[in-house]
Amino acid sequence: MALLERVSTLLRANLNDLLARAEDPEKLARQLLLDMENQLLQVKTQVAIAIADQHLLLKKQQTQQQEQSQWLRKAELAVAKQQDDLARAALERALSHQRMAEGLAQQHADQTAEADTLRAAYTRLQTKLLETRDKVELLTLQLRRNRAAQKVAASSAPNQPALNSSARLAALTATTQDLEARNQVTRTLTAITTAETLEDRFQSLERNDEIESLLLELKAAQPRLQSTQ
Repeated sequence: MALLERVSTLLRANLNDLLARAEDPEKLARQLLLDMENQLLQVKTQVAIAIADQHLLLKKQQTQQQEQSQWLRKAELAVAKQQDDLARAALERALSHQRMAEGLAQQHADQTAEADTLRAAYTRLQTKLLETRDKVELLTLQLRRNRAAQKVAASSAPNQPALNSSARLAALTATTQDLEARNQVTRTLTAITTAETLEDRFQSLERNDEIESLLLELKAAQPRLQSTQ
């Protein structure tokens, strides 16, 4: 995730080193704080979205499980009425909902892990932001004192040329652009084909065998259910 990569870059940033190489340290410090605040807001938004998706997936999983139970009860009723074809159809629907519930369960687990990762990143970035603010305040005061001292020194030596740091600024800019380029991460989705293949045909046979097996189990359990009523 590109957002987490950008957060990781900010967490690894060495403030003292960046400011030492900057042409305008105060401006860079303010920009760094602004970047961290913006990233913190984005992470907070993504945490909220991830948690909402997590709850939605759980609700969908529970719905599929309920549908599976309902179709199993319908299959039992069809067996009791000696309607094998109807029972088979009900069992096929029950298996379909079971597989959907299992898929949603995996998605829910993945979403939970992503939400936990985002929450951890938010906490770390929030702590880093507070620490950076304190450092920037101290460094700003130090830089202002240094400038005041330089003005005093310049008044006694007005012809002394100022140090040129444009080369260092260009190097810093190039480094920042390189980091940003490497932080672009894309997520891929696996395309699922619905065309009937040889594998699909074998899966259909296996599903039919599974349905027949469940039907036999229901029939075998029917006398026991009647004897307990």
